[in-house]
Amino acid sequence: MNIIVTGASRGIGFETVKVFSRDRENHVFALARSKAGLEKLGNECRVTGGSAKVHVFPFDLLKGDYQNVLIPAILKGMAKVDILINNAGLLINKPFELMKDDDFDLMISANVKSVFNLTKNLLPYFSENAHIVNIGSMGGFQGSVKFPGLSLYSASKGAVAVLTECLAEEFKSRQIKVNCLALGSAQTEMLEAAFPGYKAPLTAGEMASFIADFSLTGHYWFNGKILPVSLATP
Repeated sequence: MNIIVTGASRGIGFETVKVFSRDRENHVFALARSKAGLEKLGNECRVTGGSAKVHVFPFDLLKGDYQNVLIPAILKGMAKVDILINNAGLLINKPFELMKDDDFDLMISANVKSVFNLTKNLLPYFSENAHIVNIGSMGGFQGSVKFPGLSLYSASKGAVAVLTECLAEEFKSRQIKVNCLALGSAQTEMLEAAFPGYKAPLTAGEMASFIADFSLTGHYWFNGKILPVSLATP
């Protein structure tokens, strides 16, 4: 499988790449802004005996040059993309009345526009029956419990959910499936920023194992779905 994972320098993205690295049939392209985090990821994949080809590539999804830098780098290692996991994201925990225009622009760009840009630029290169997995949040899942300070984050993840439904419909003729996993609590740096001191019922590695398995098989049963994956939403 040819797999791209964004937000791979820490947390769930980091652990998801490690899961995929165990299968020698996989070729994984791991993206993130943090060069140091990606170097750590590459080292851990080698140390733990990962037999897949894992290529780490520092890239800013908000400011980077997709057509001249990112896409050529991806195509050096894979002619087609079987799985795209749009995991990169940003959380700002701040009371609504203190939010600024810059907070809004940054959150929407990091959590929604990055999904739009990467998916659009990769569109000619998806294989038939490719699977795009957008990582959402229970905060953006309609009817779920909401929390103070996370209004823009939750709204941005809600936008990802609706975008998922729309893309699944648009891409039917291309045989590309699109689903969104609305994640609940897993022990990550982002969770700590949202809920300091809270202990999640799942580790990042446990959640990553589910995401990796779903990306490989979930599109045989689901398309255009927003699926809650949650034992707890603090």
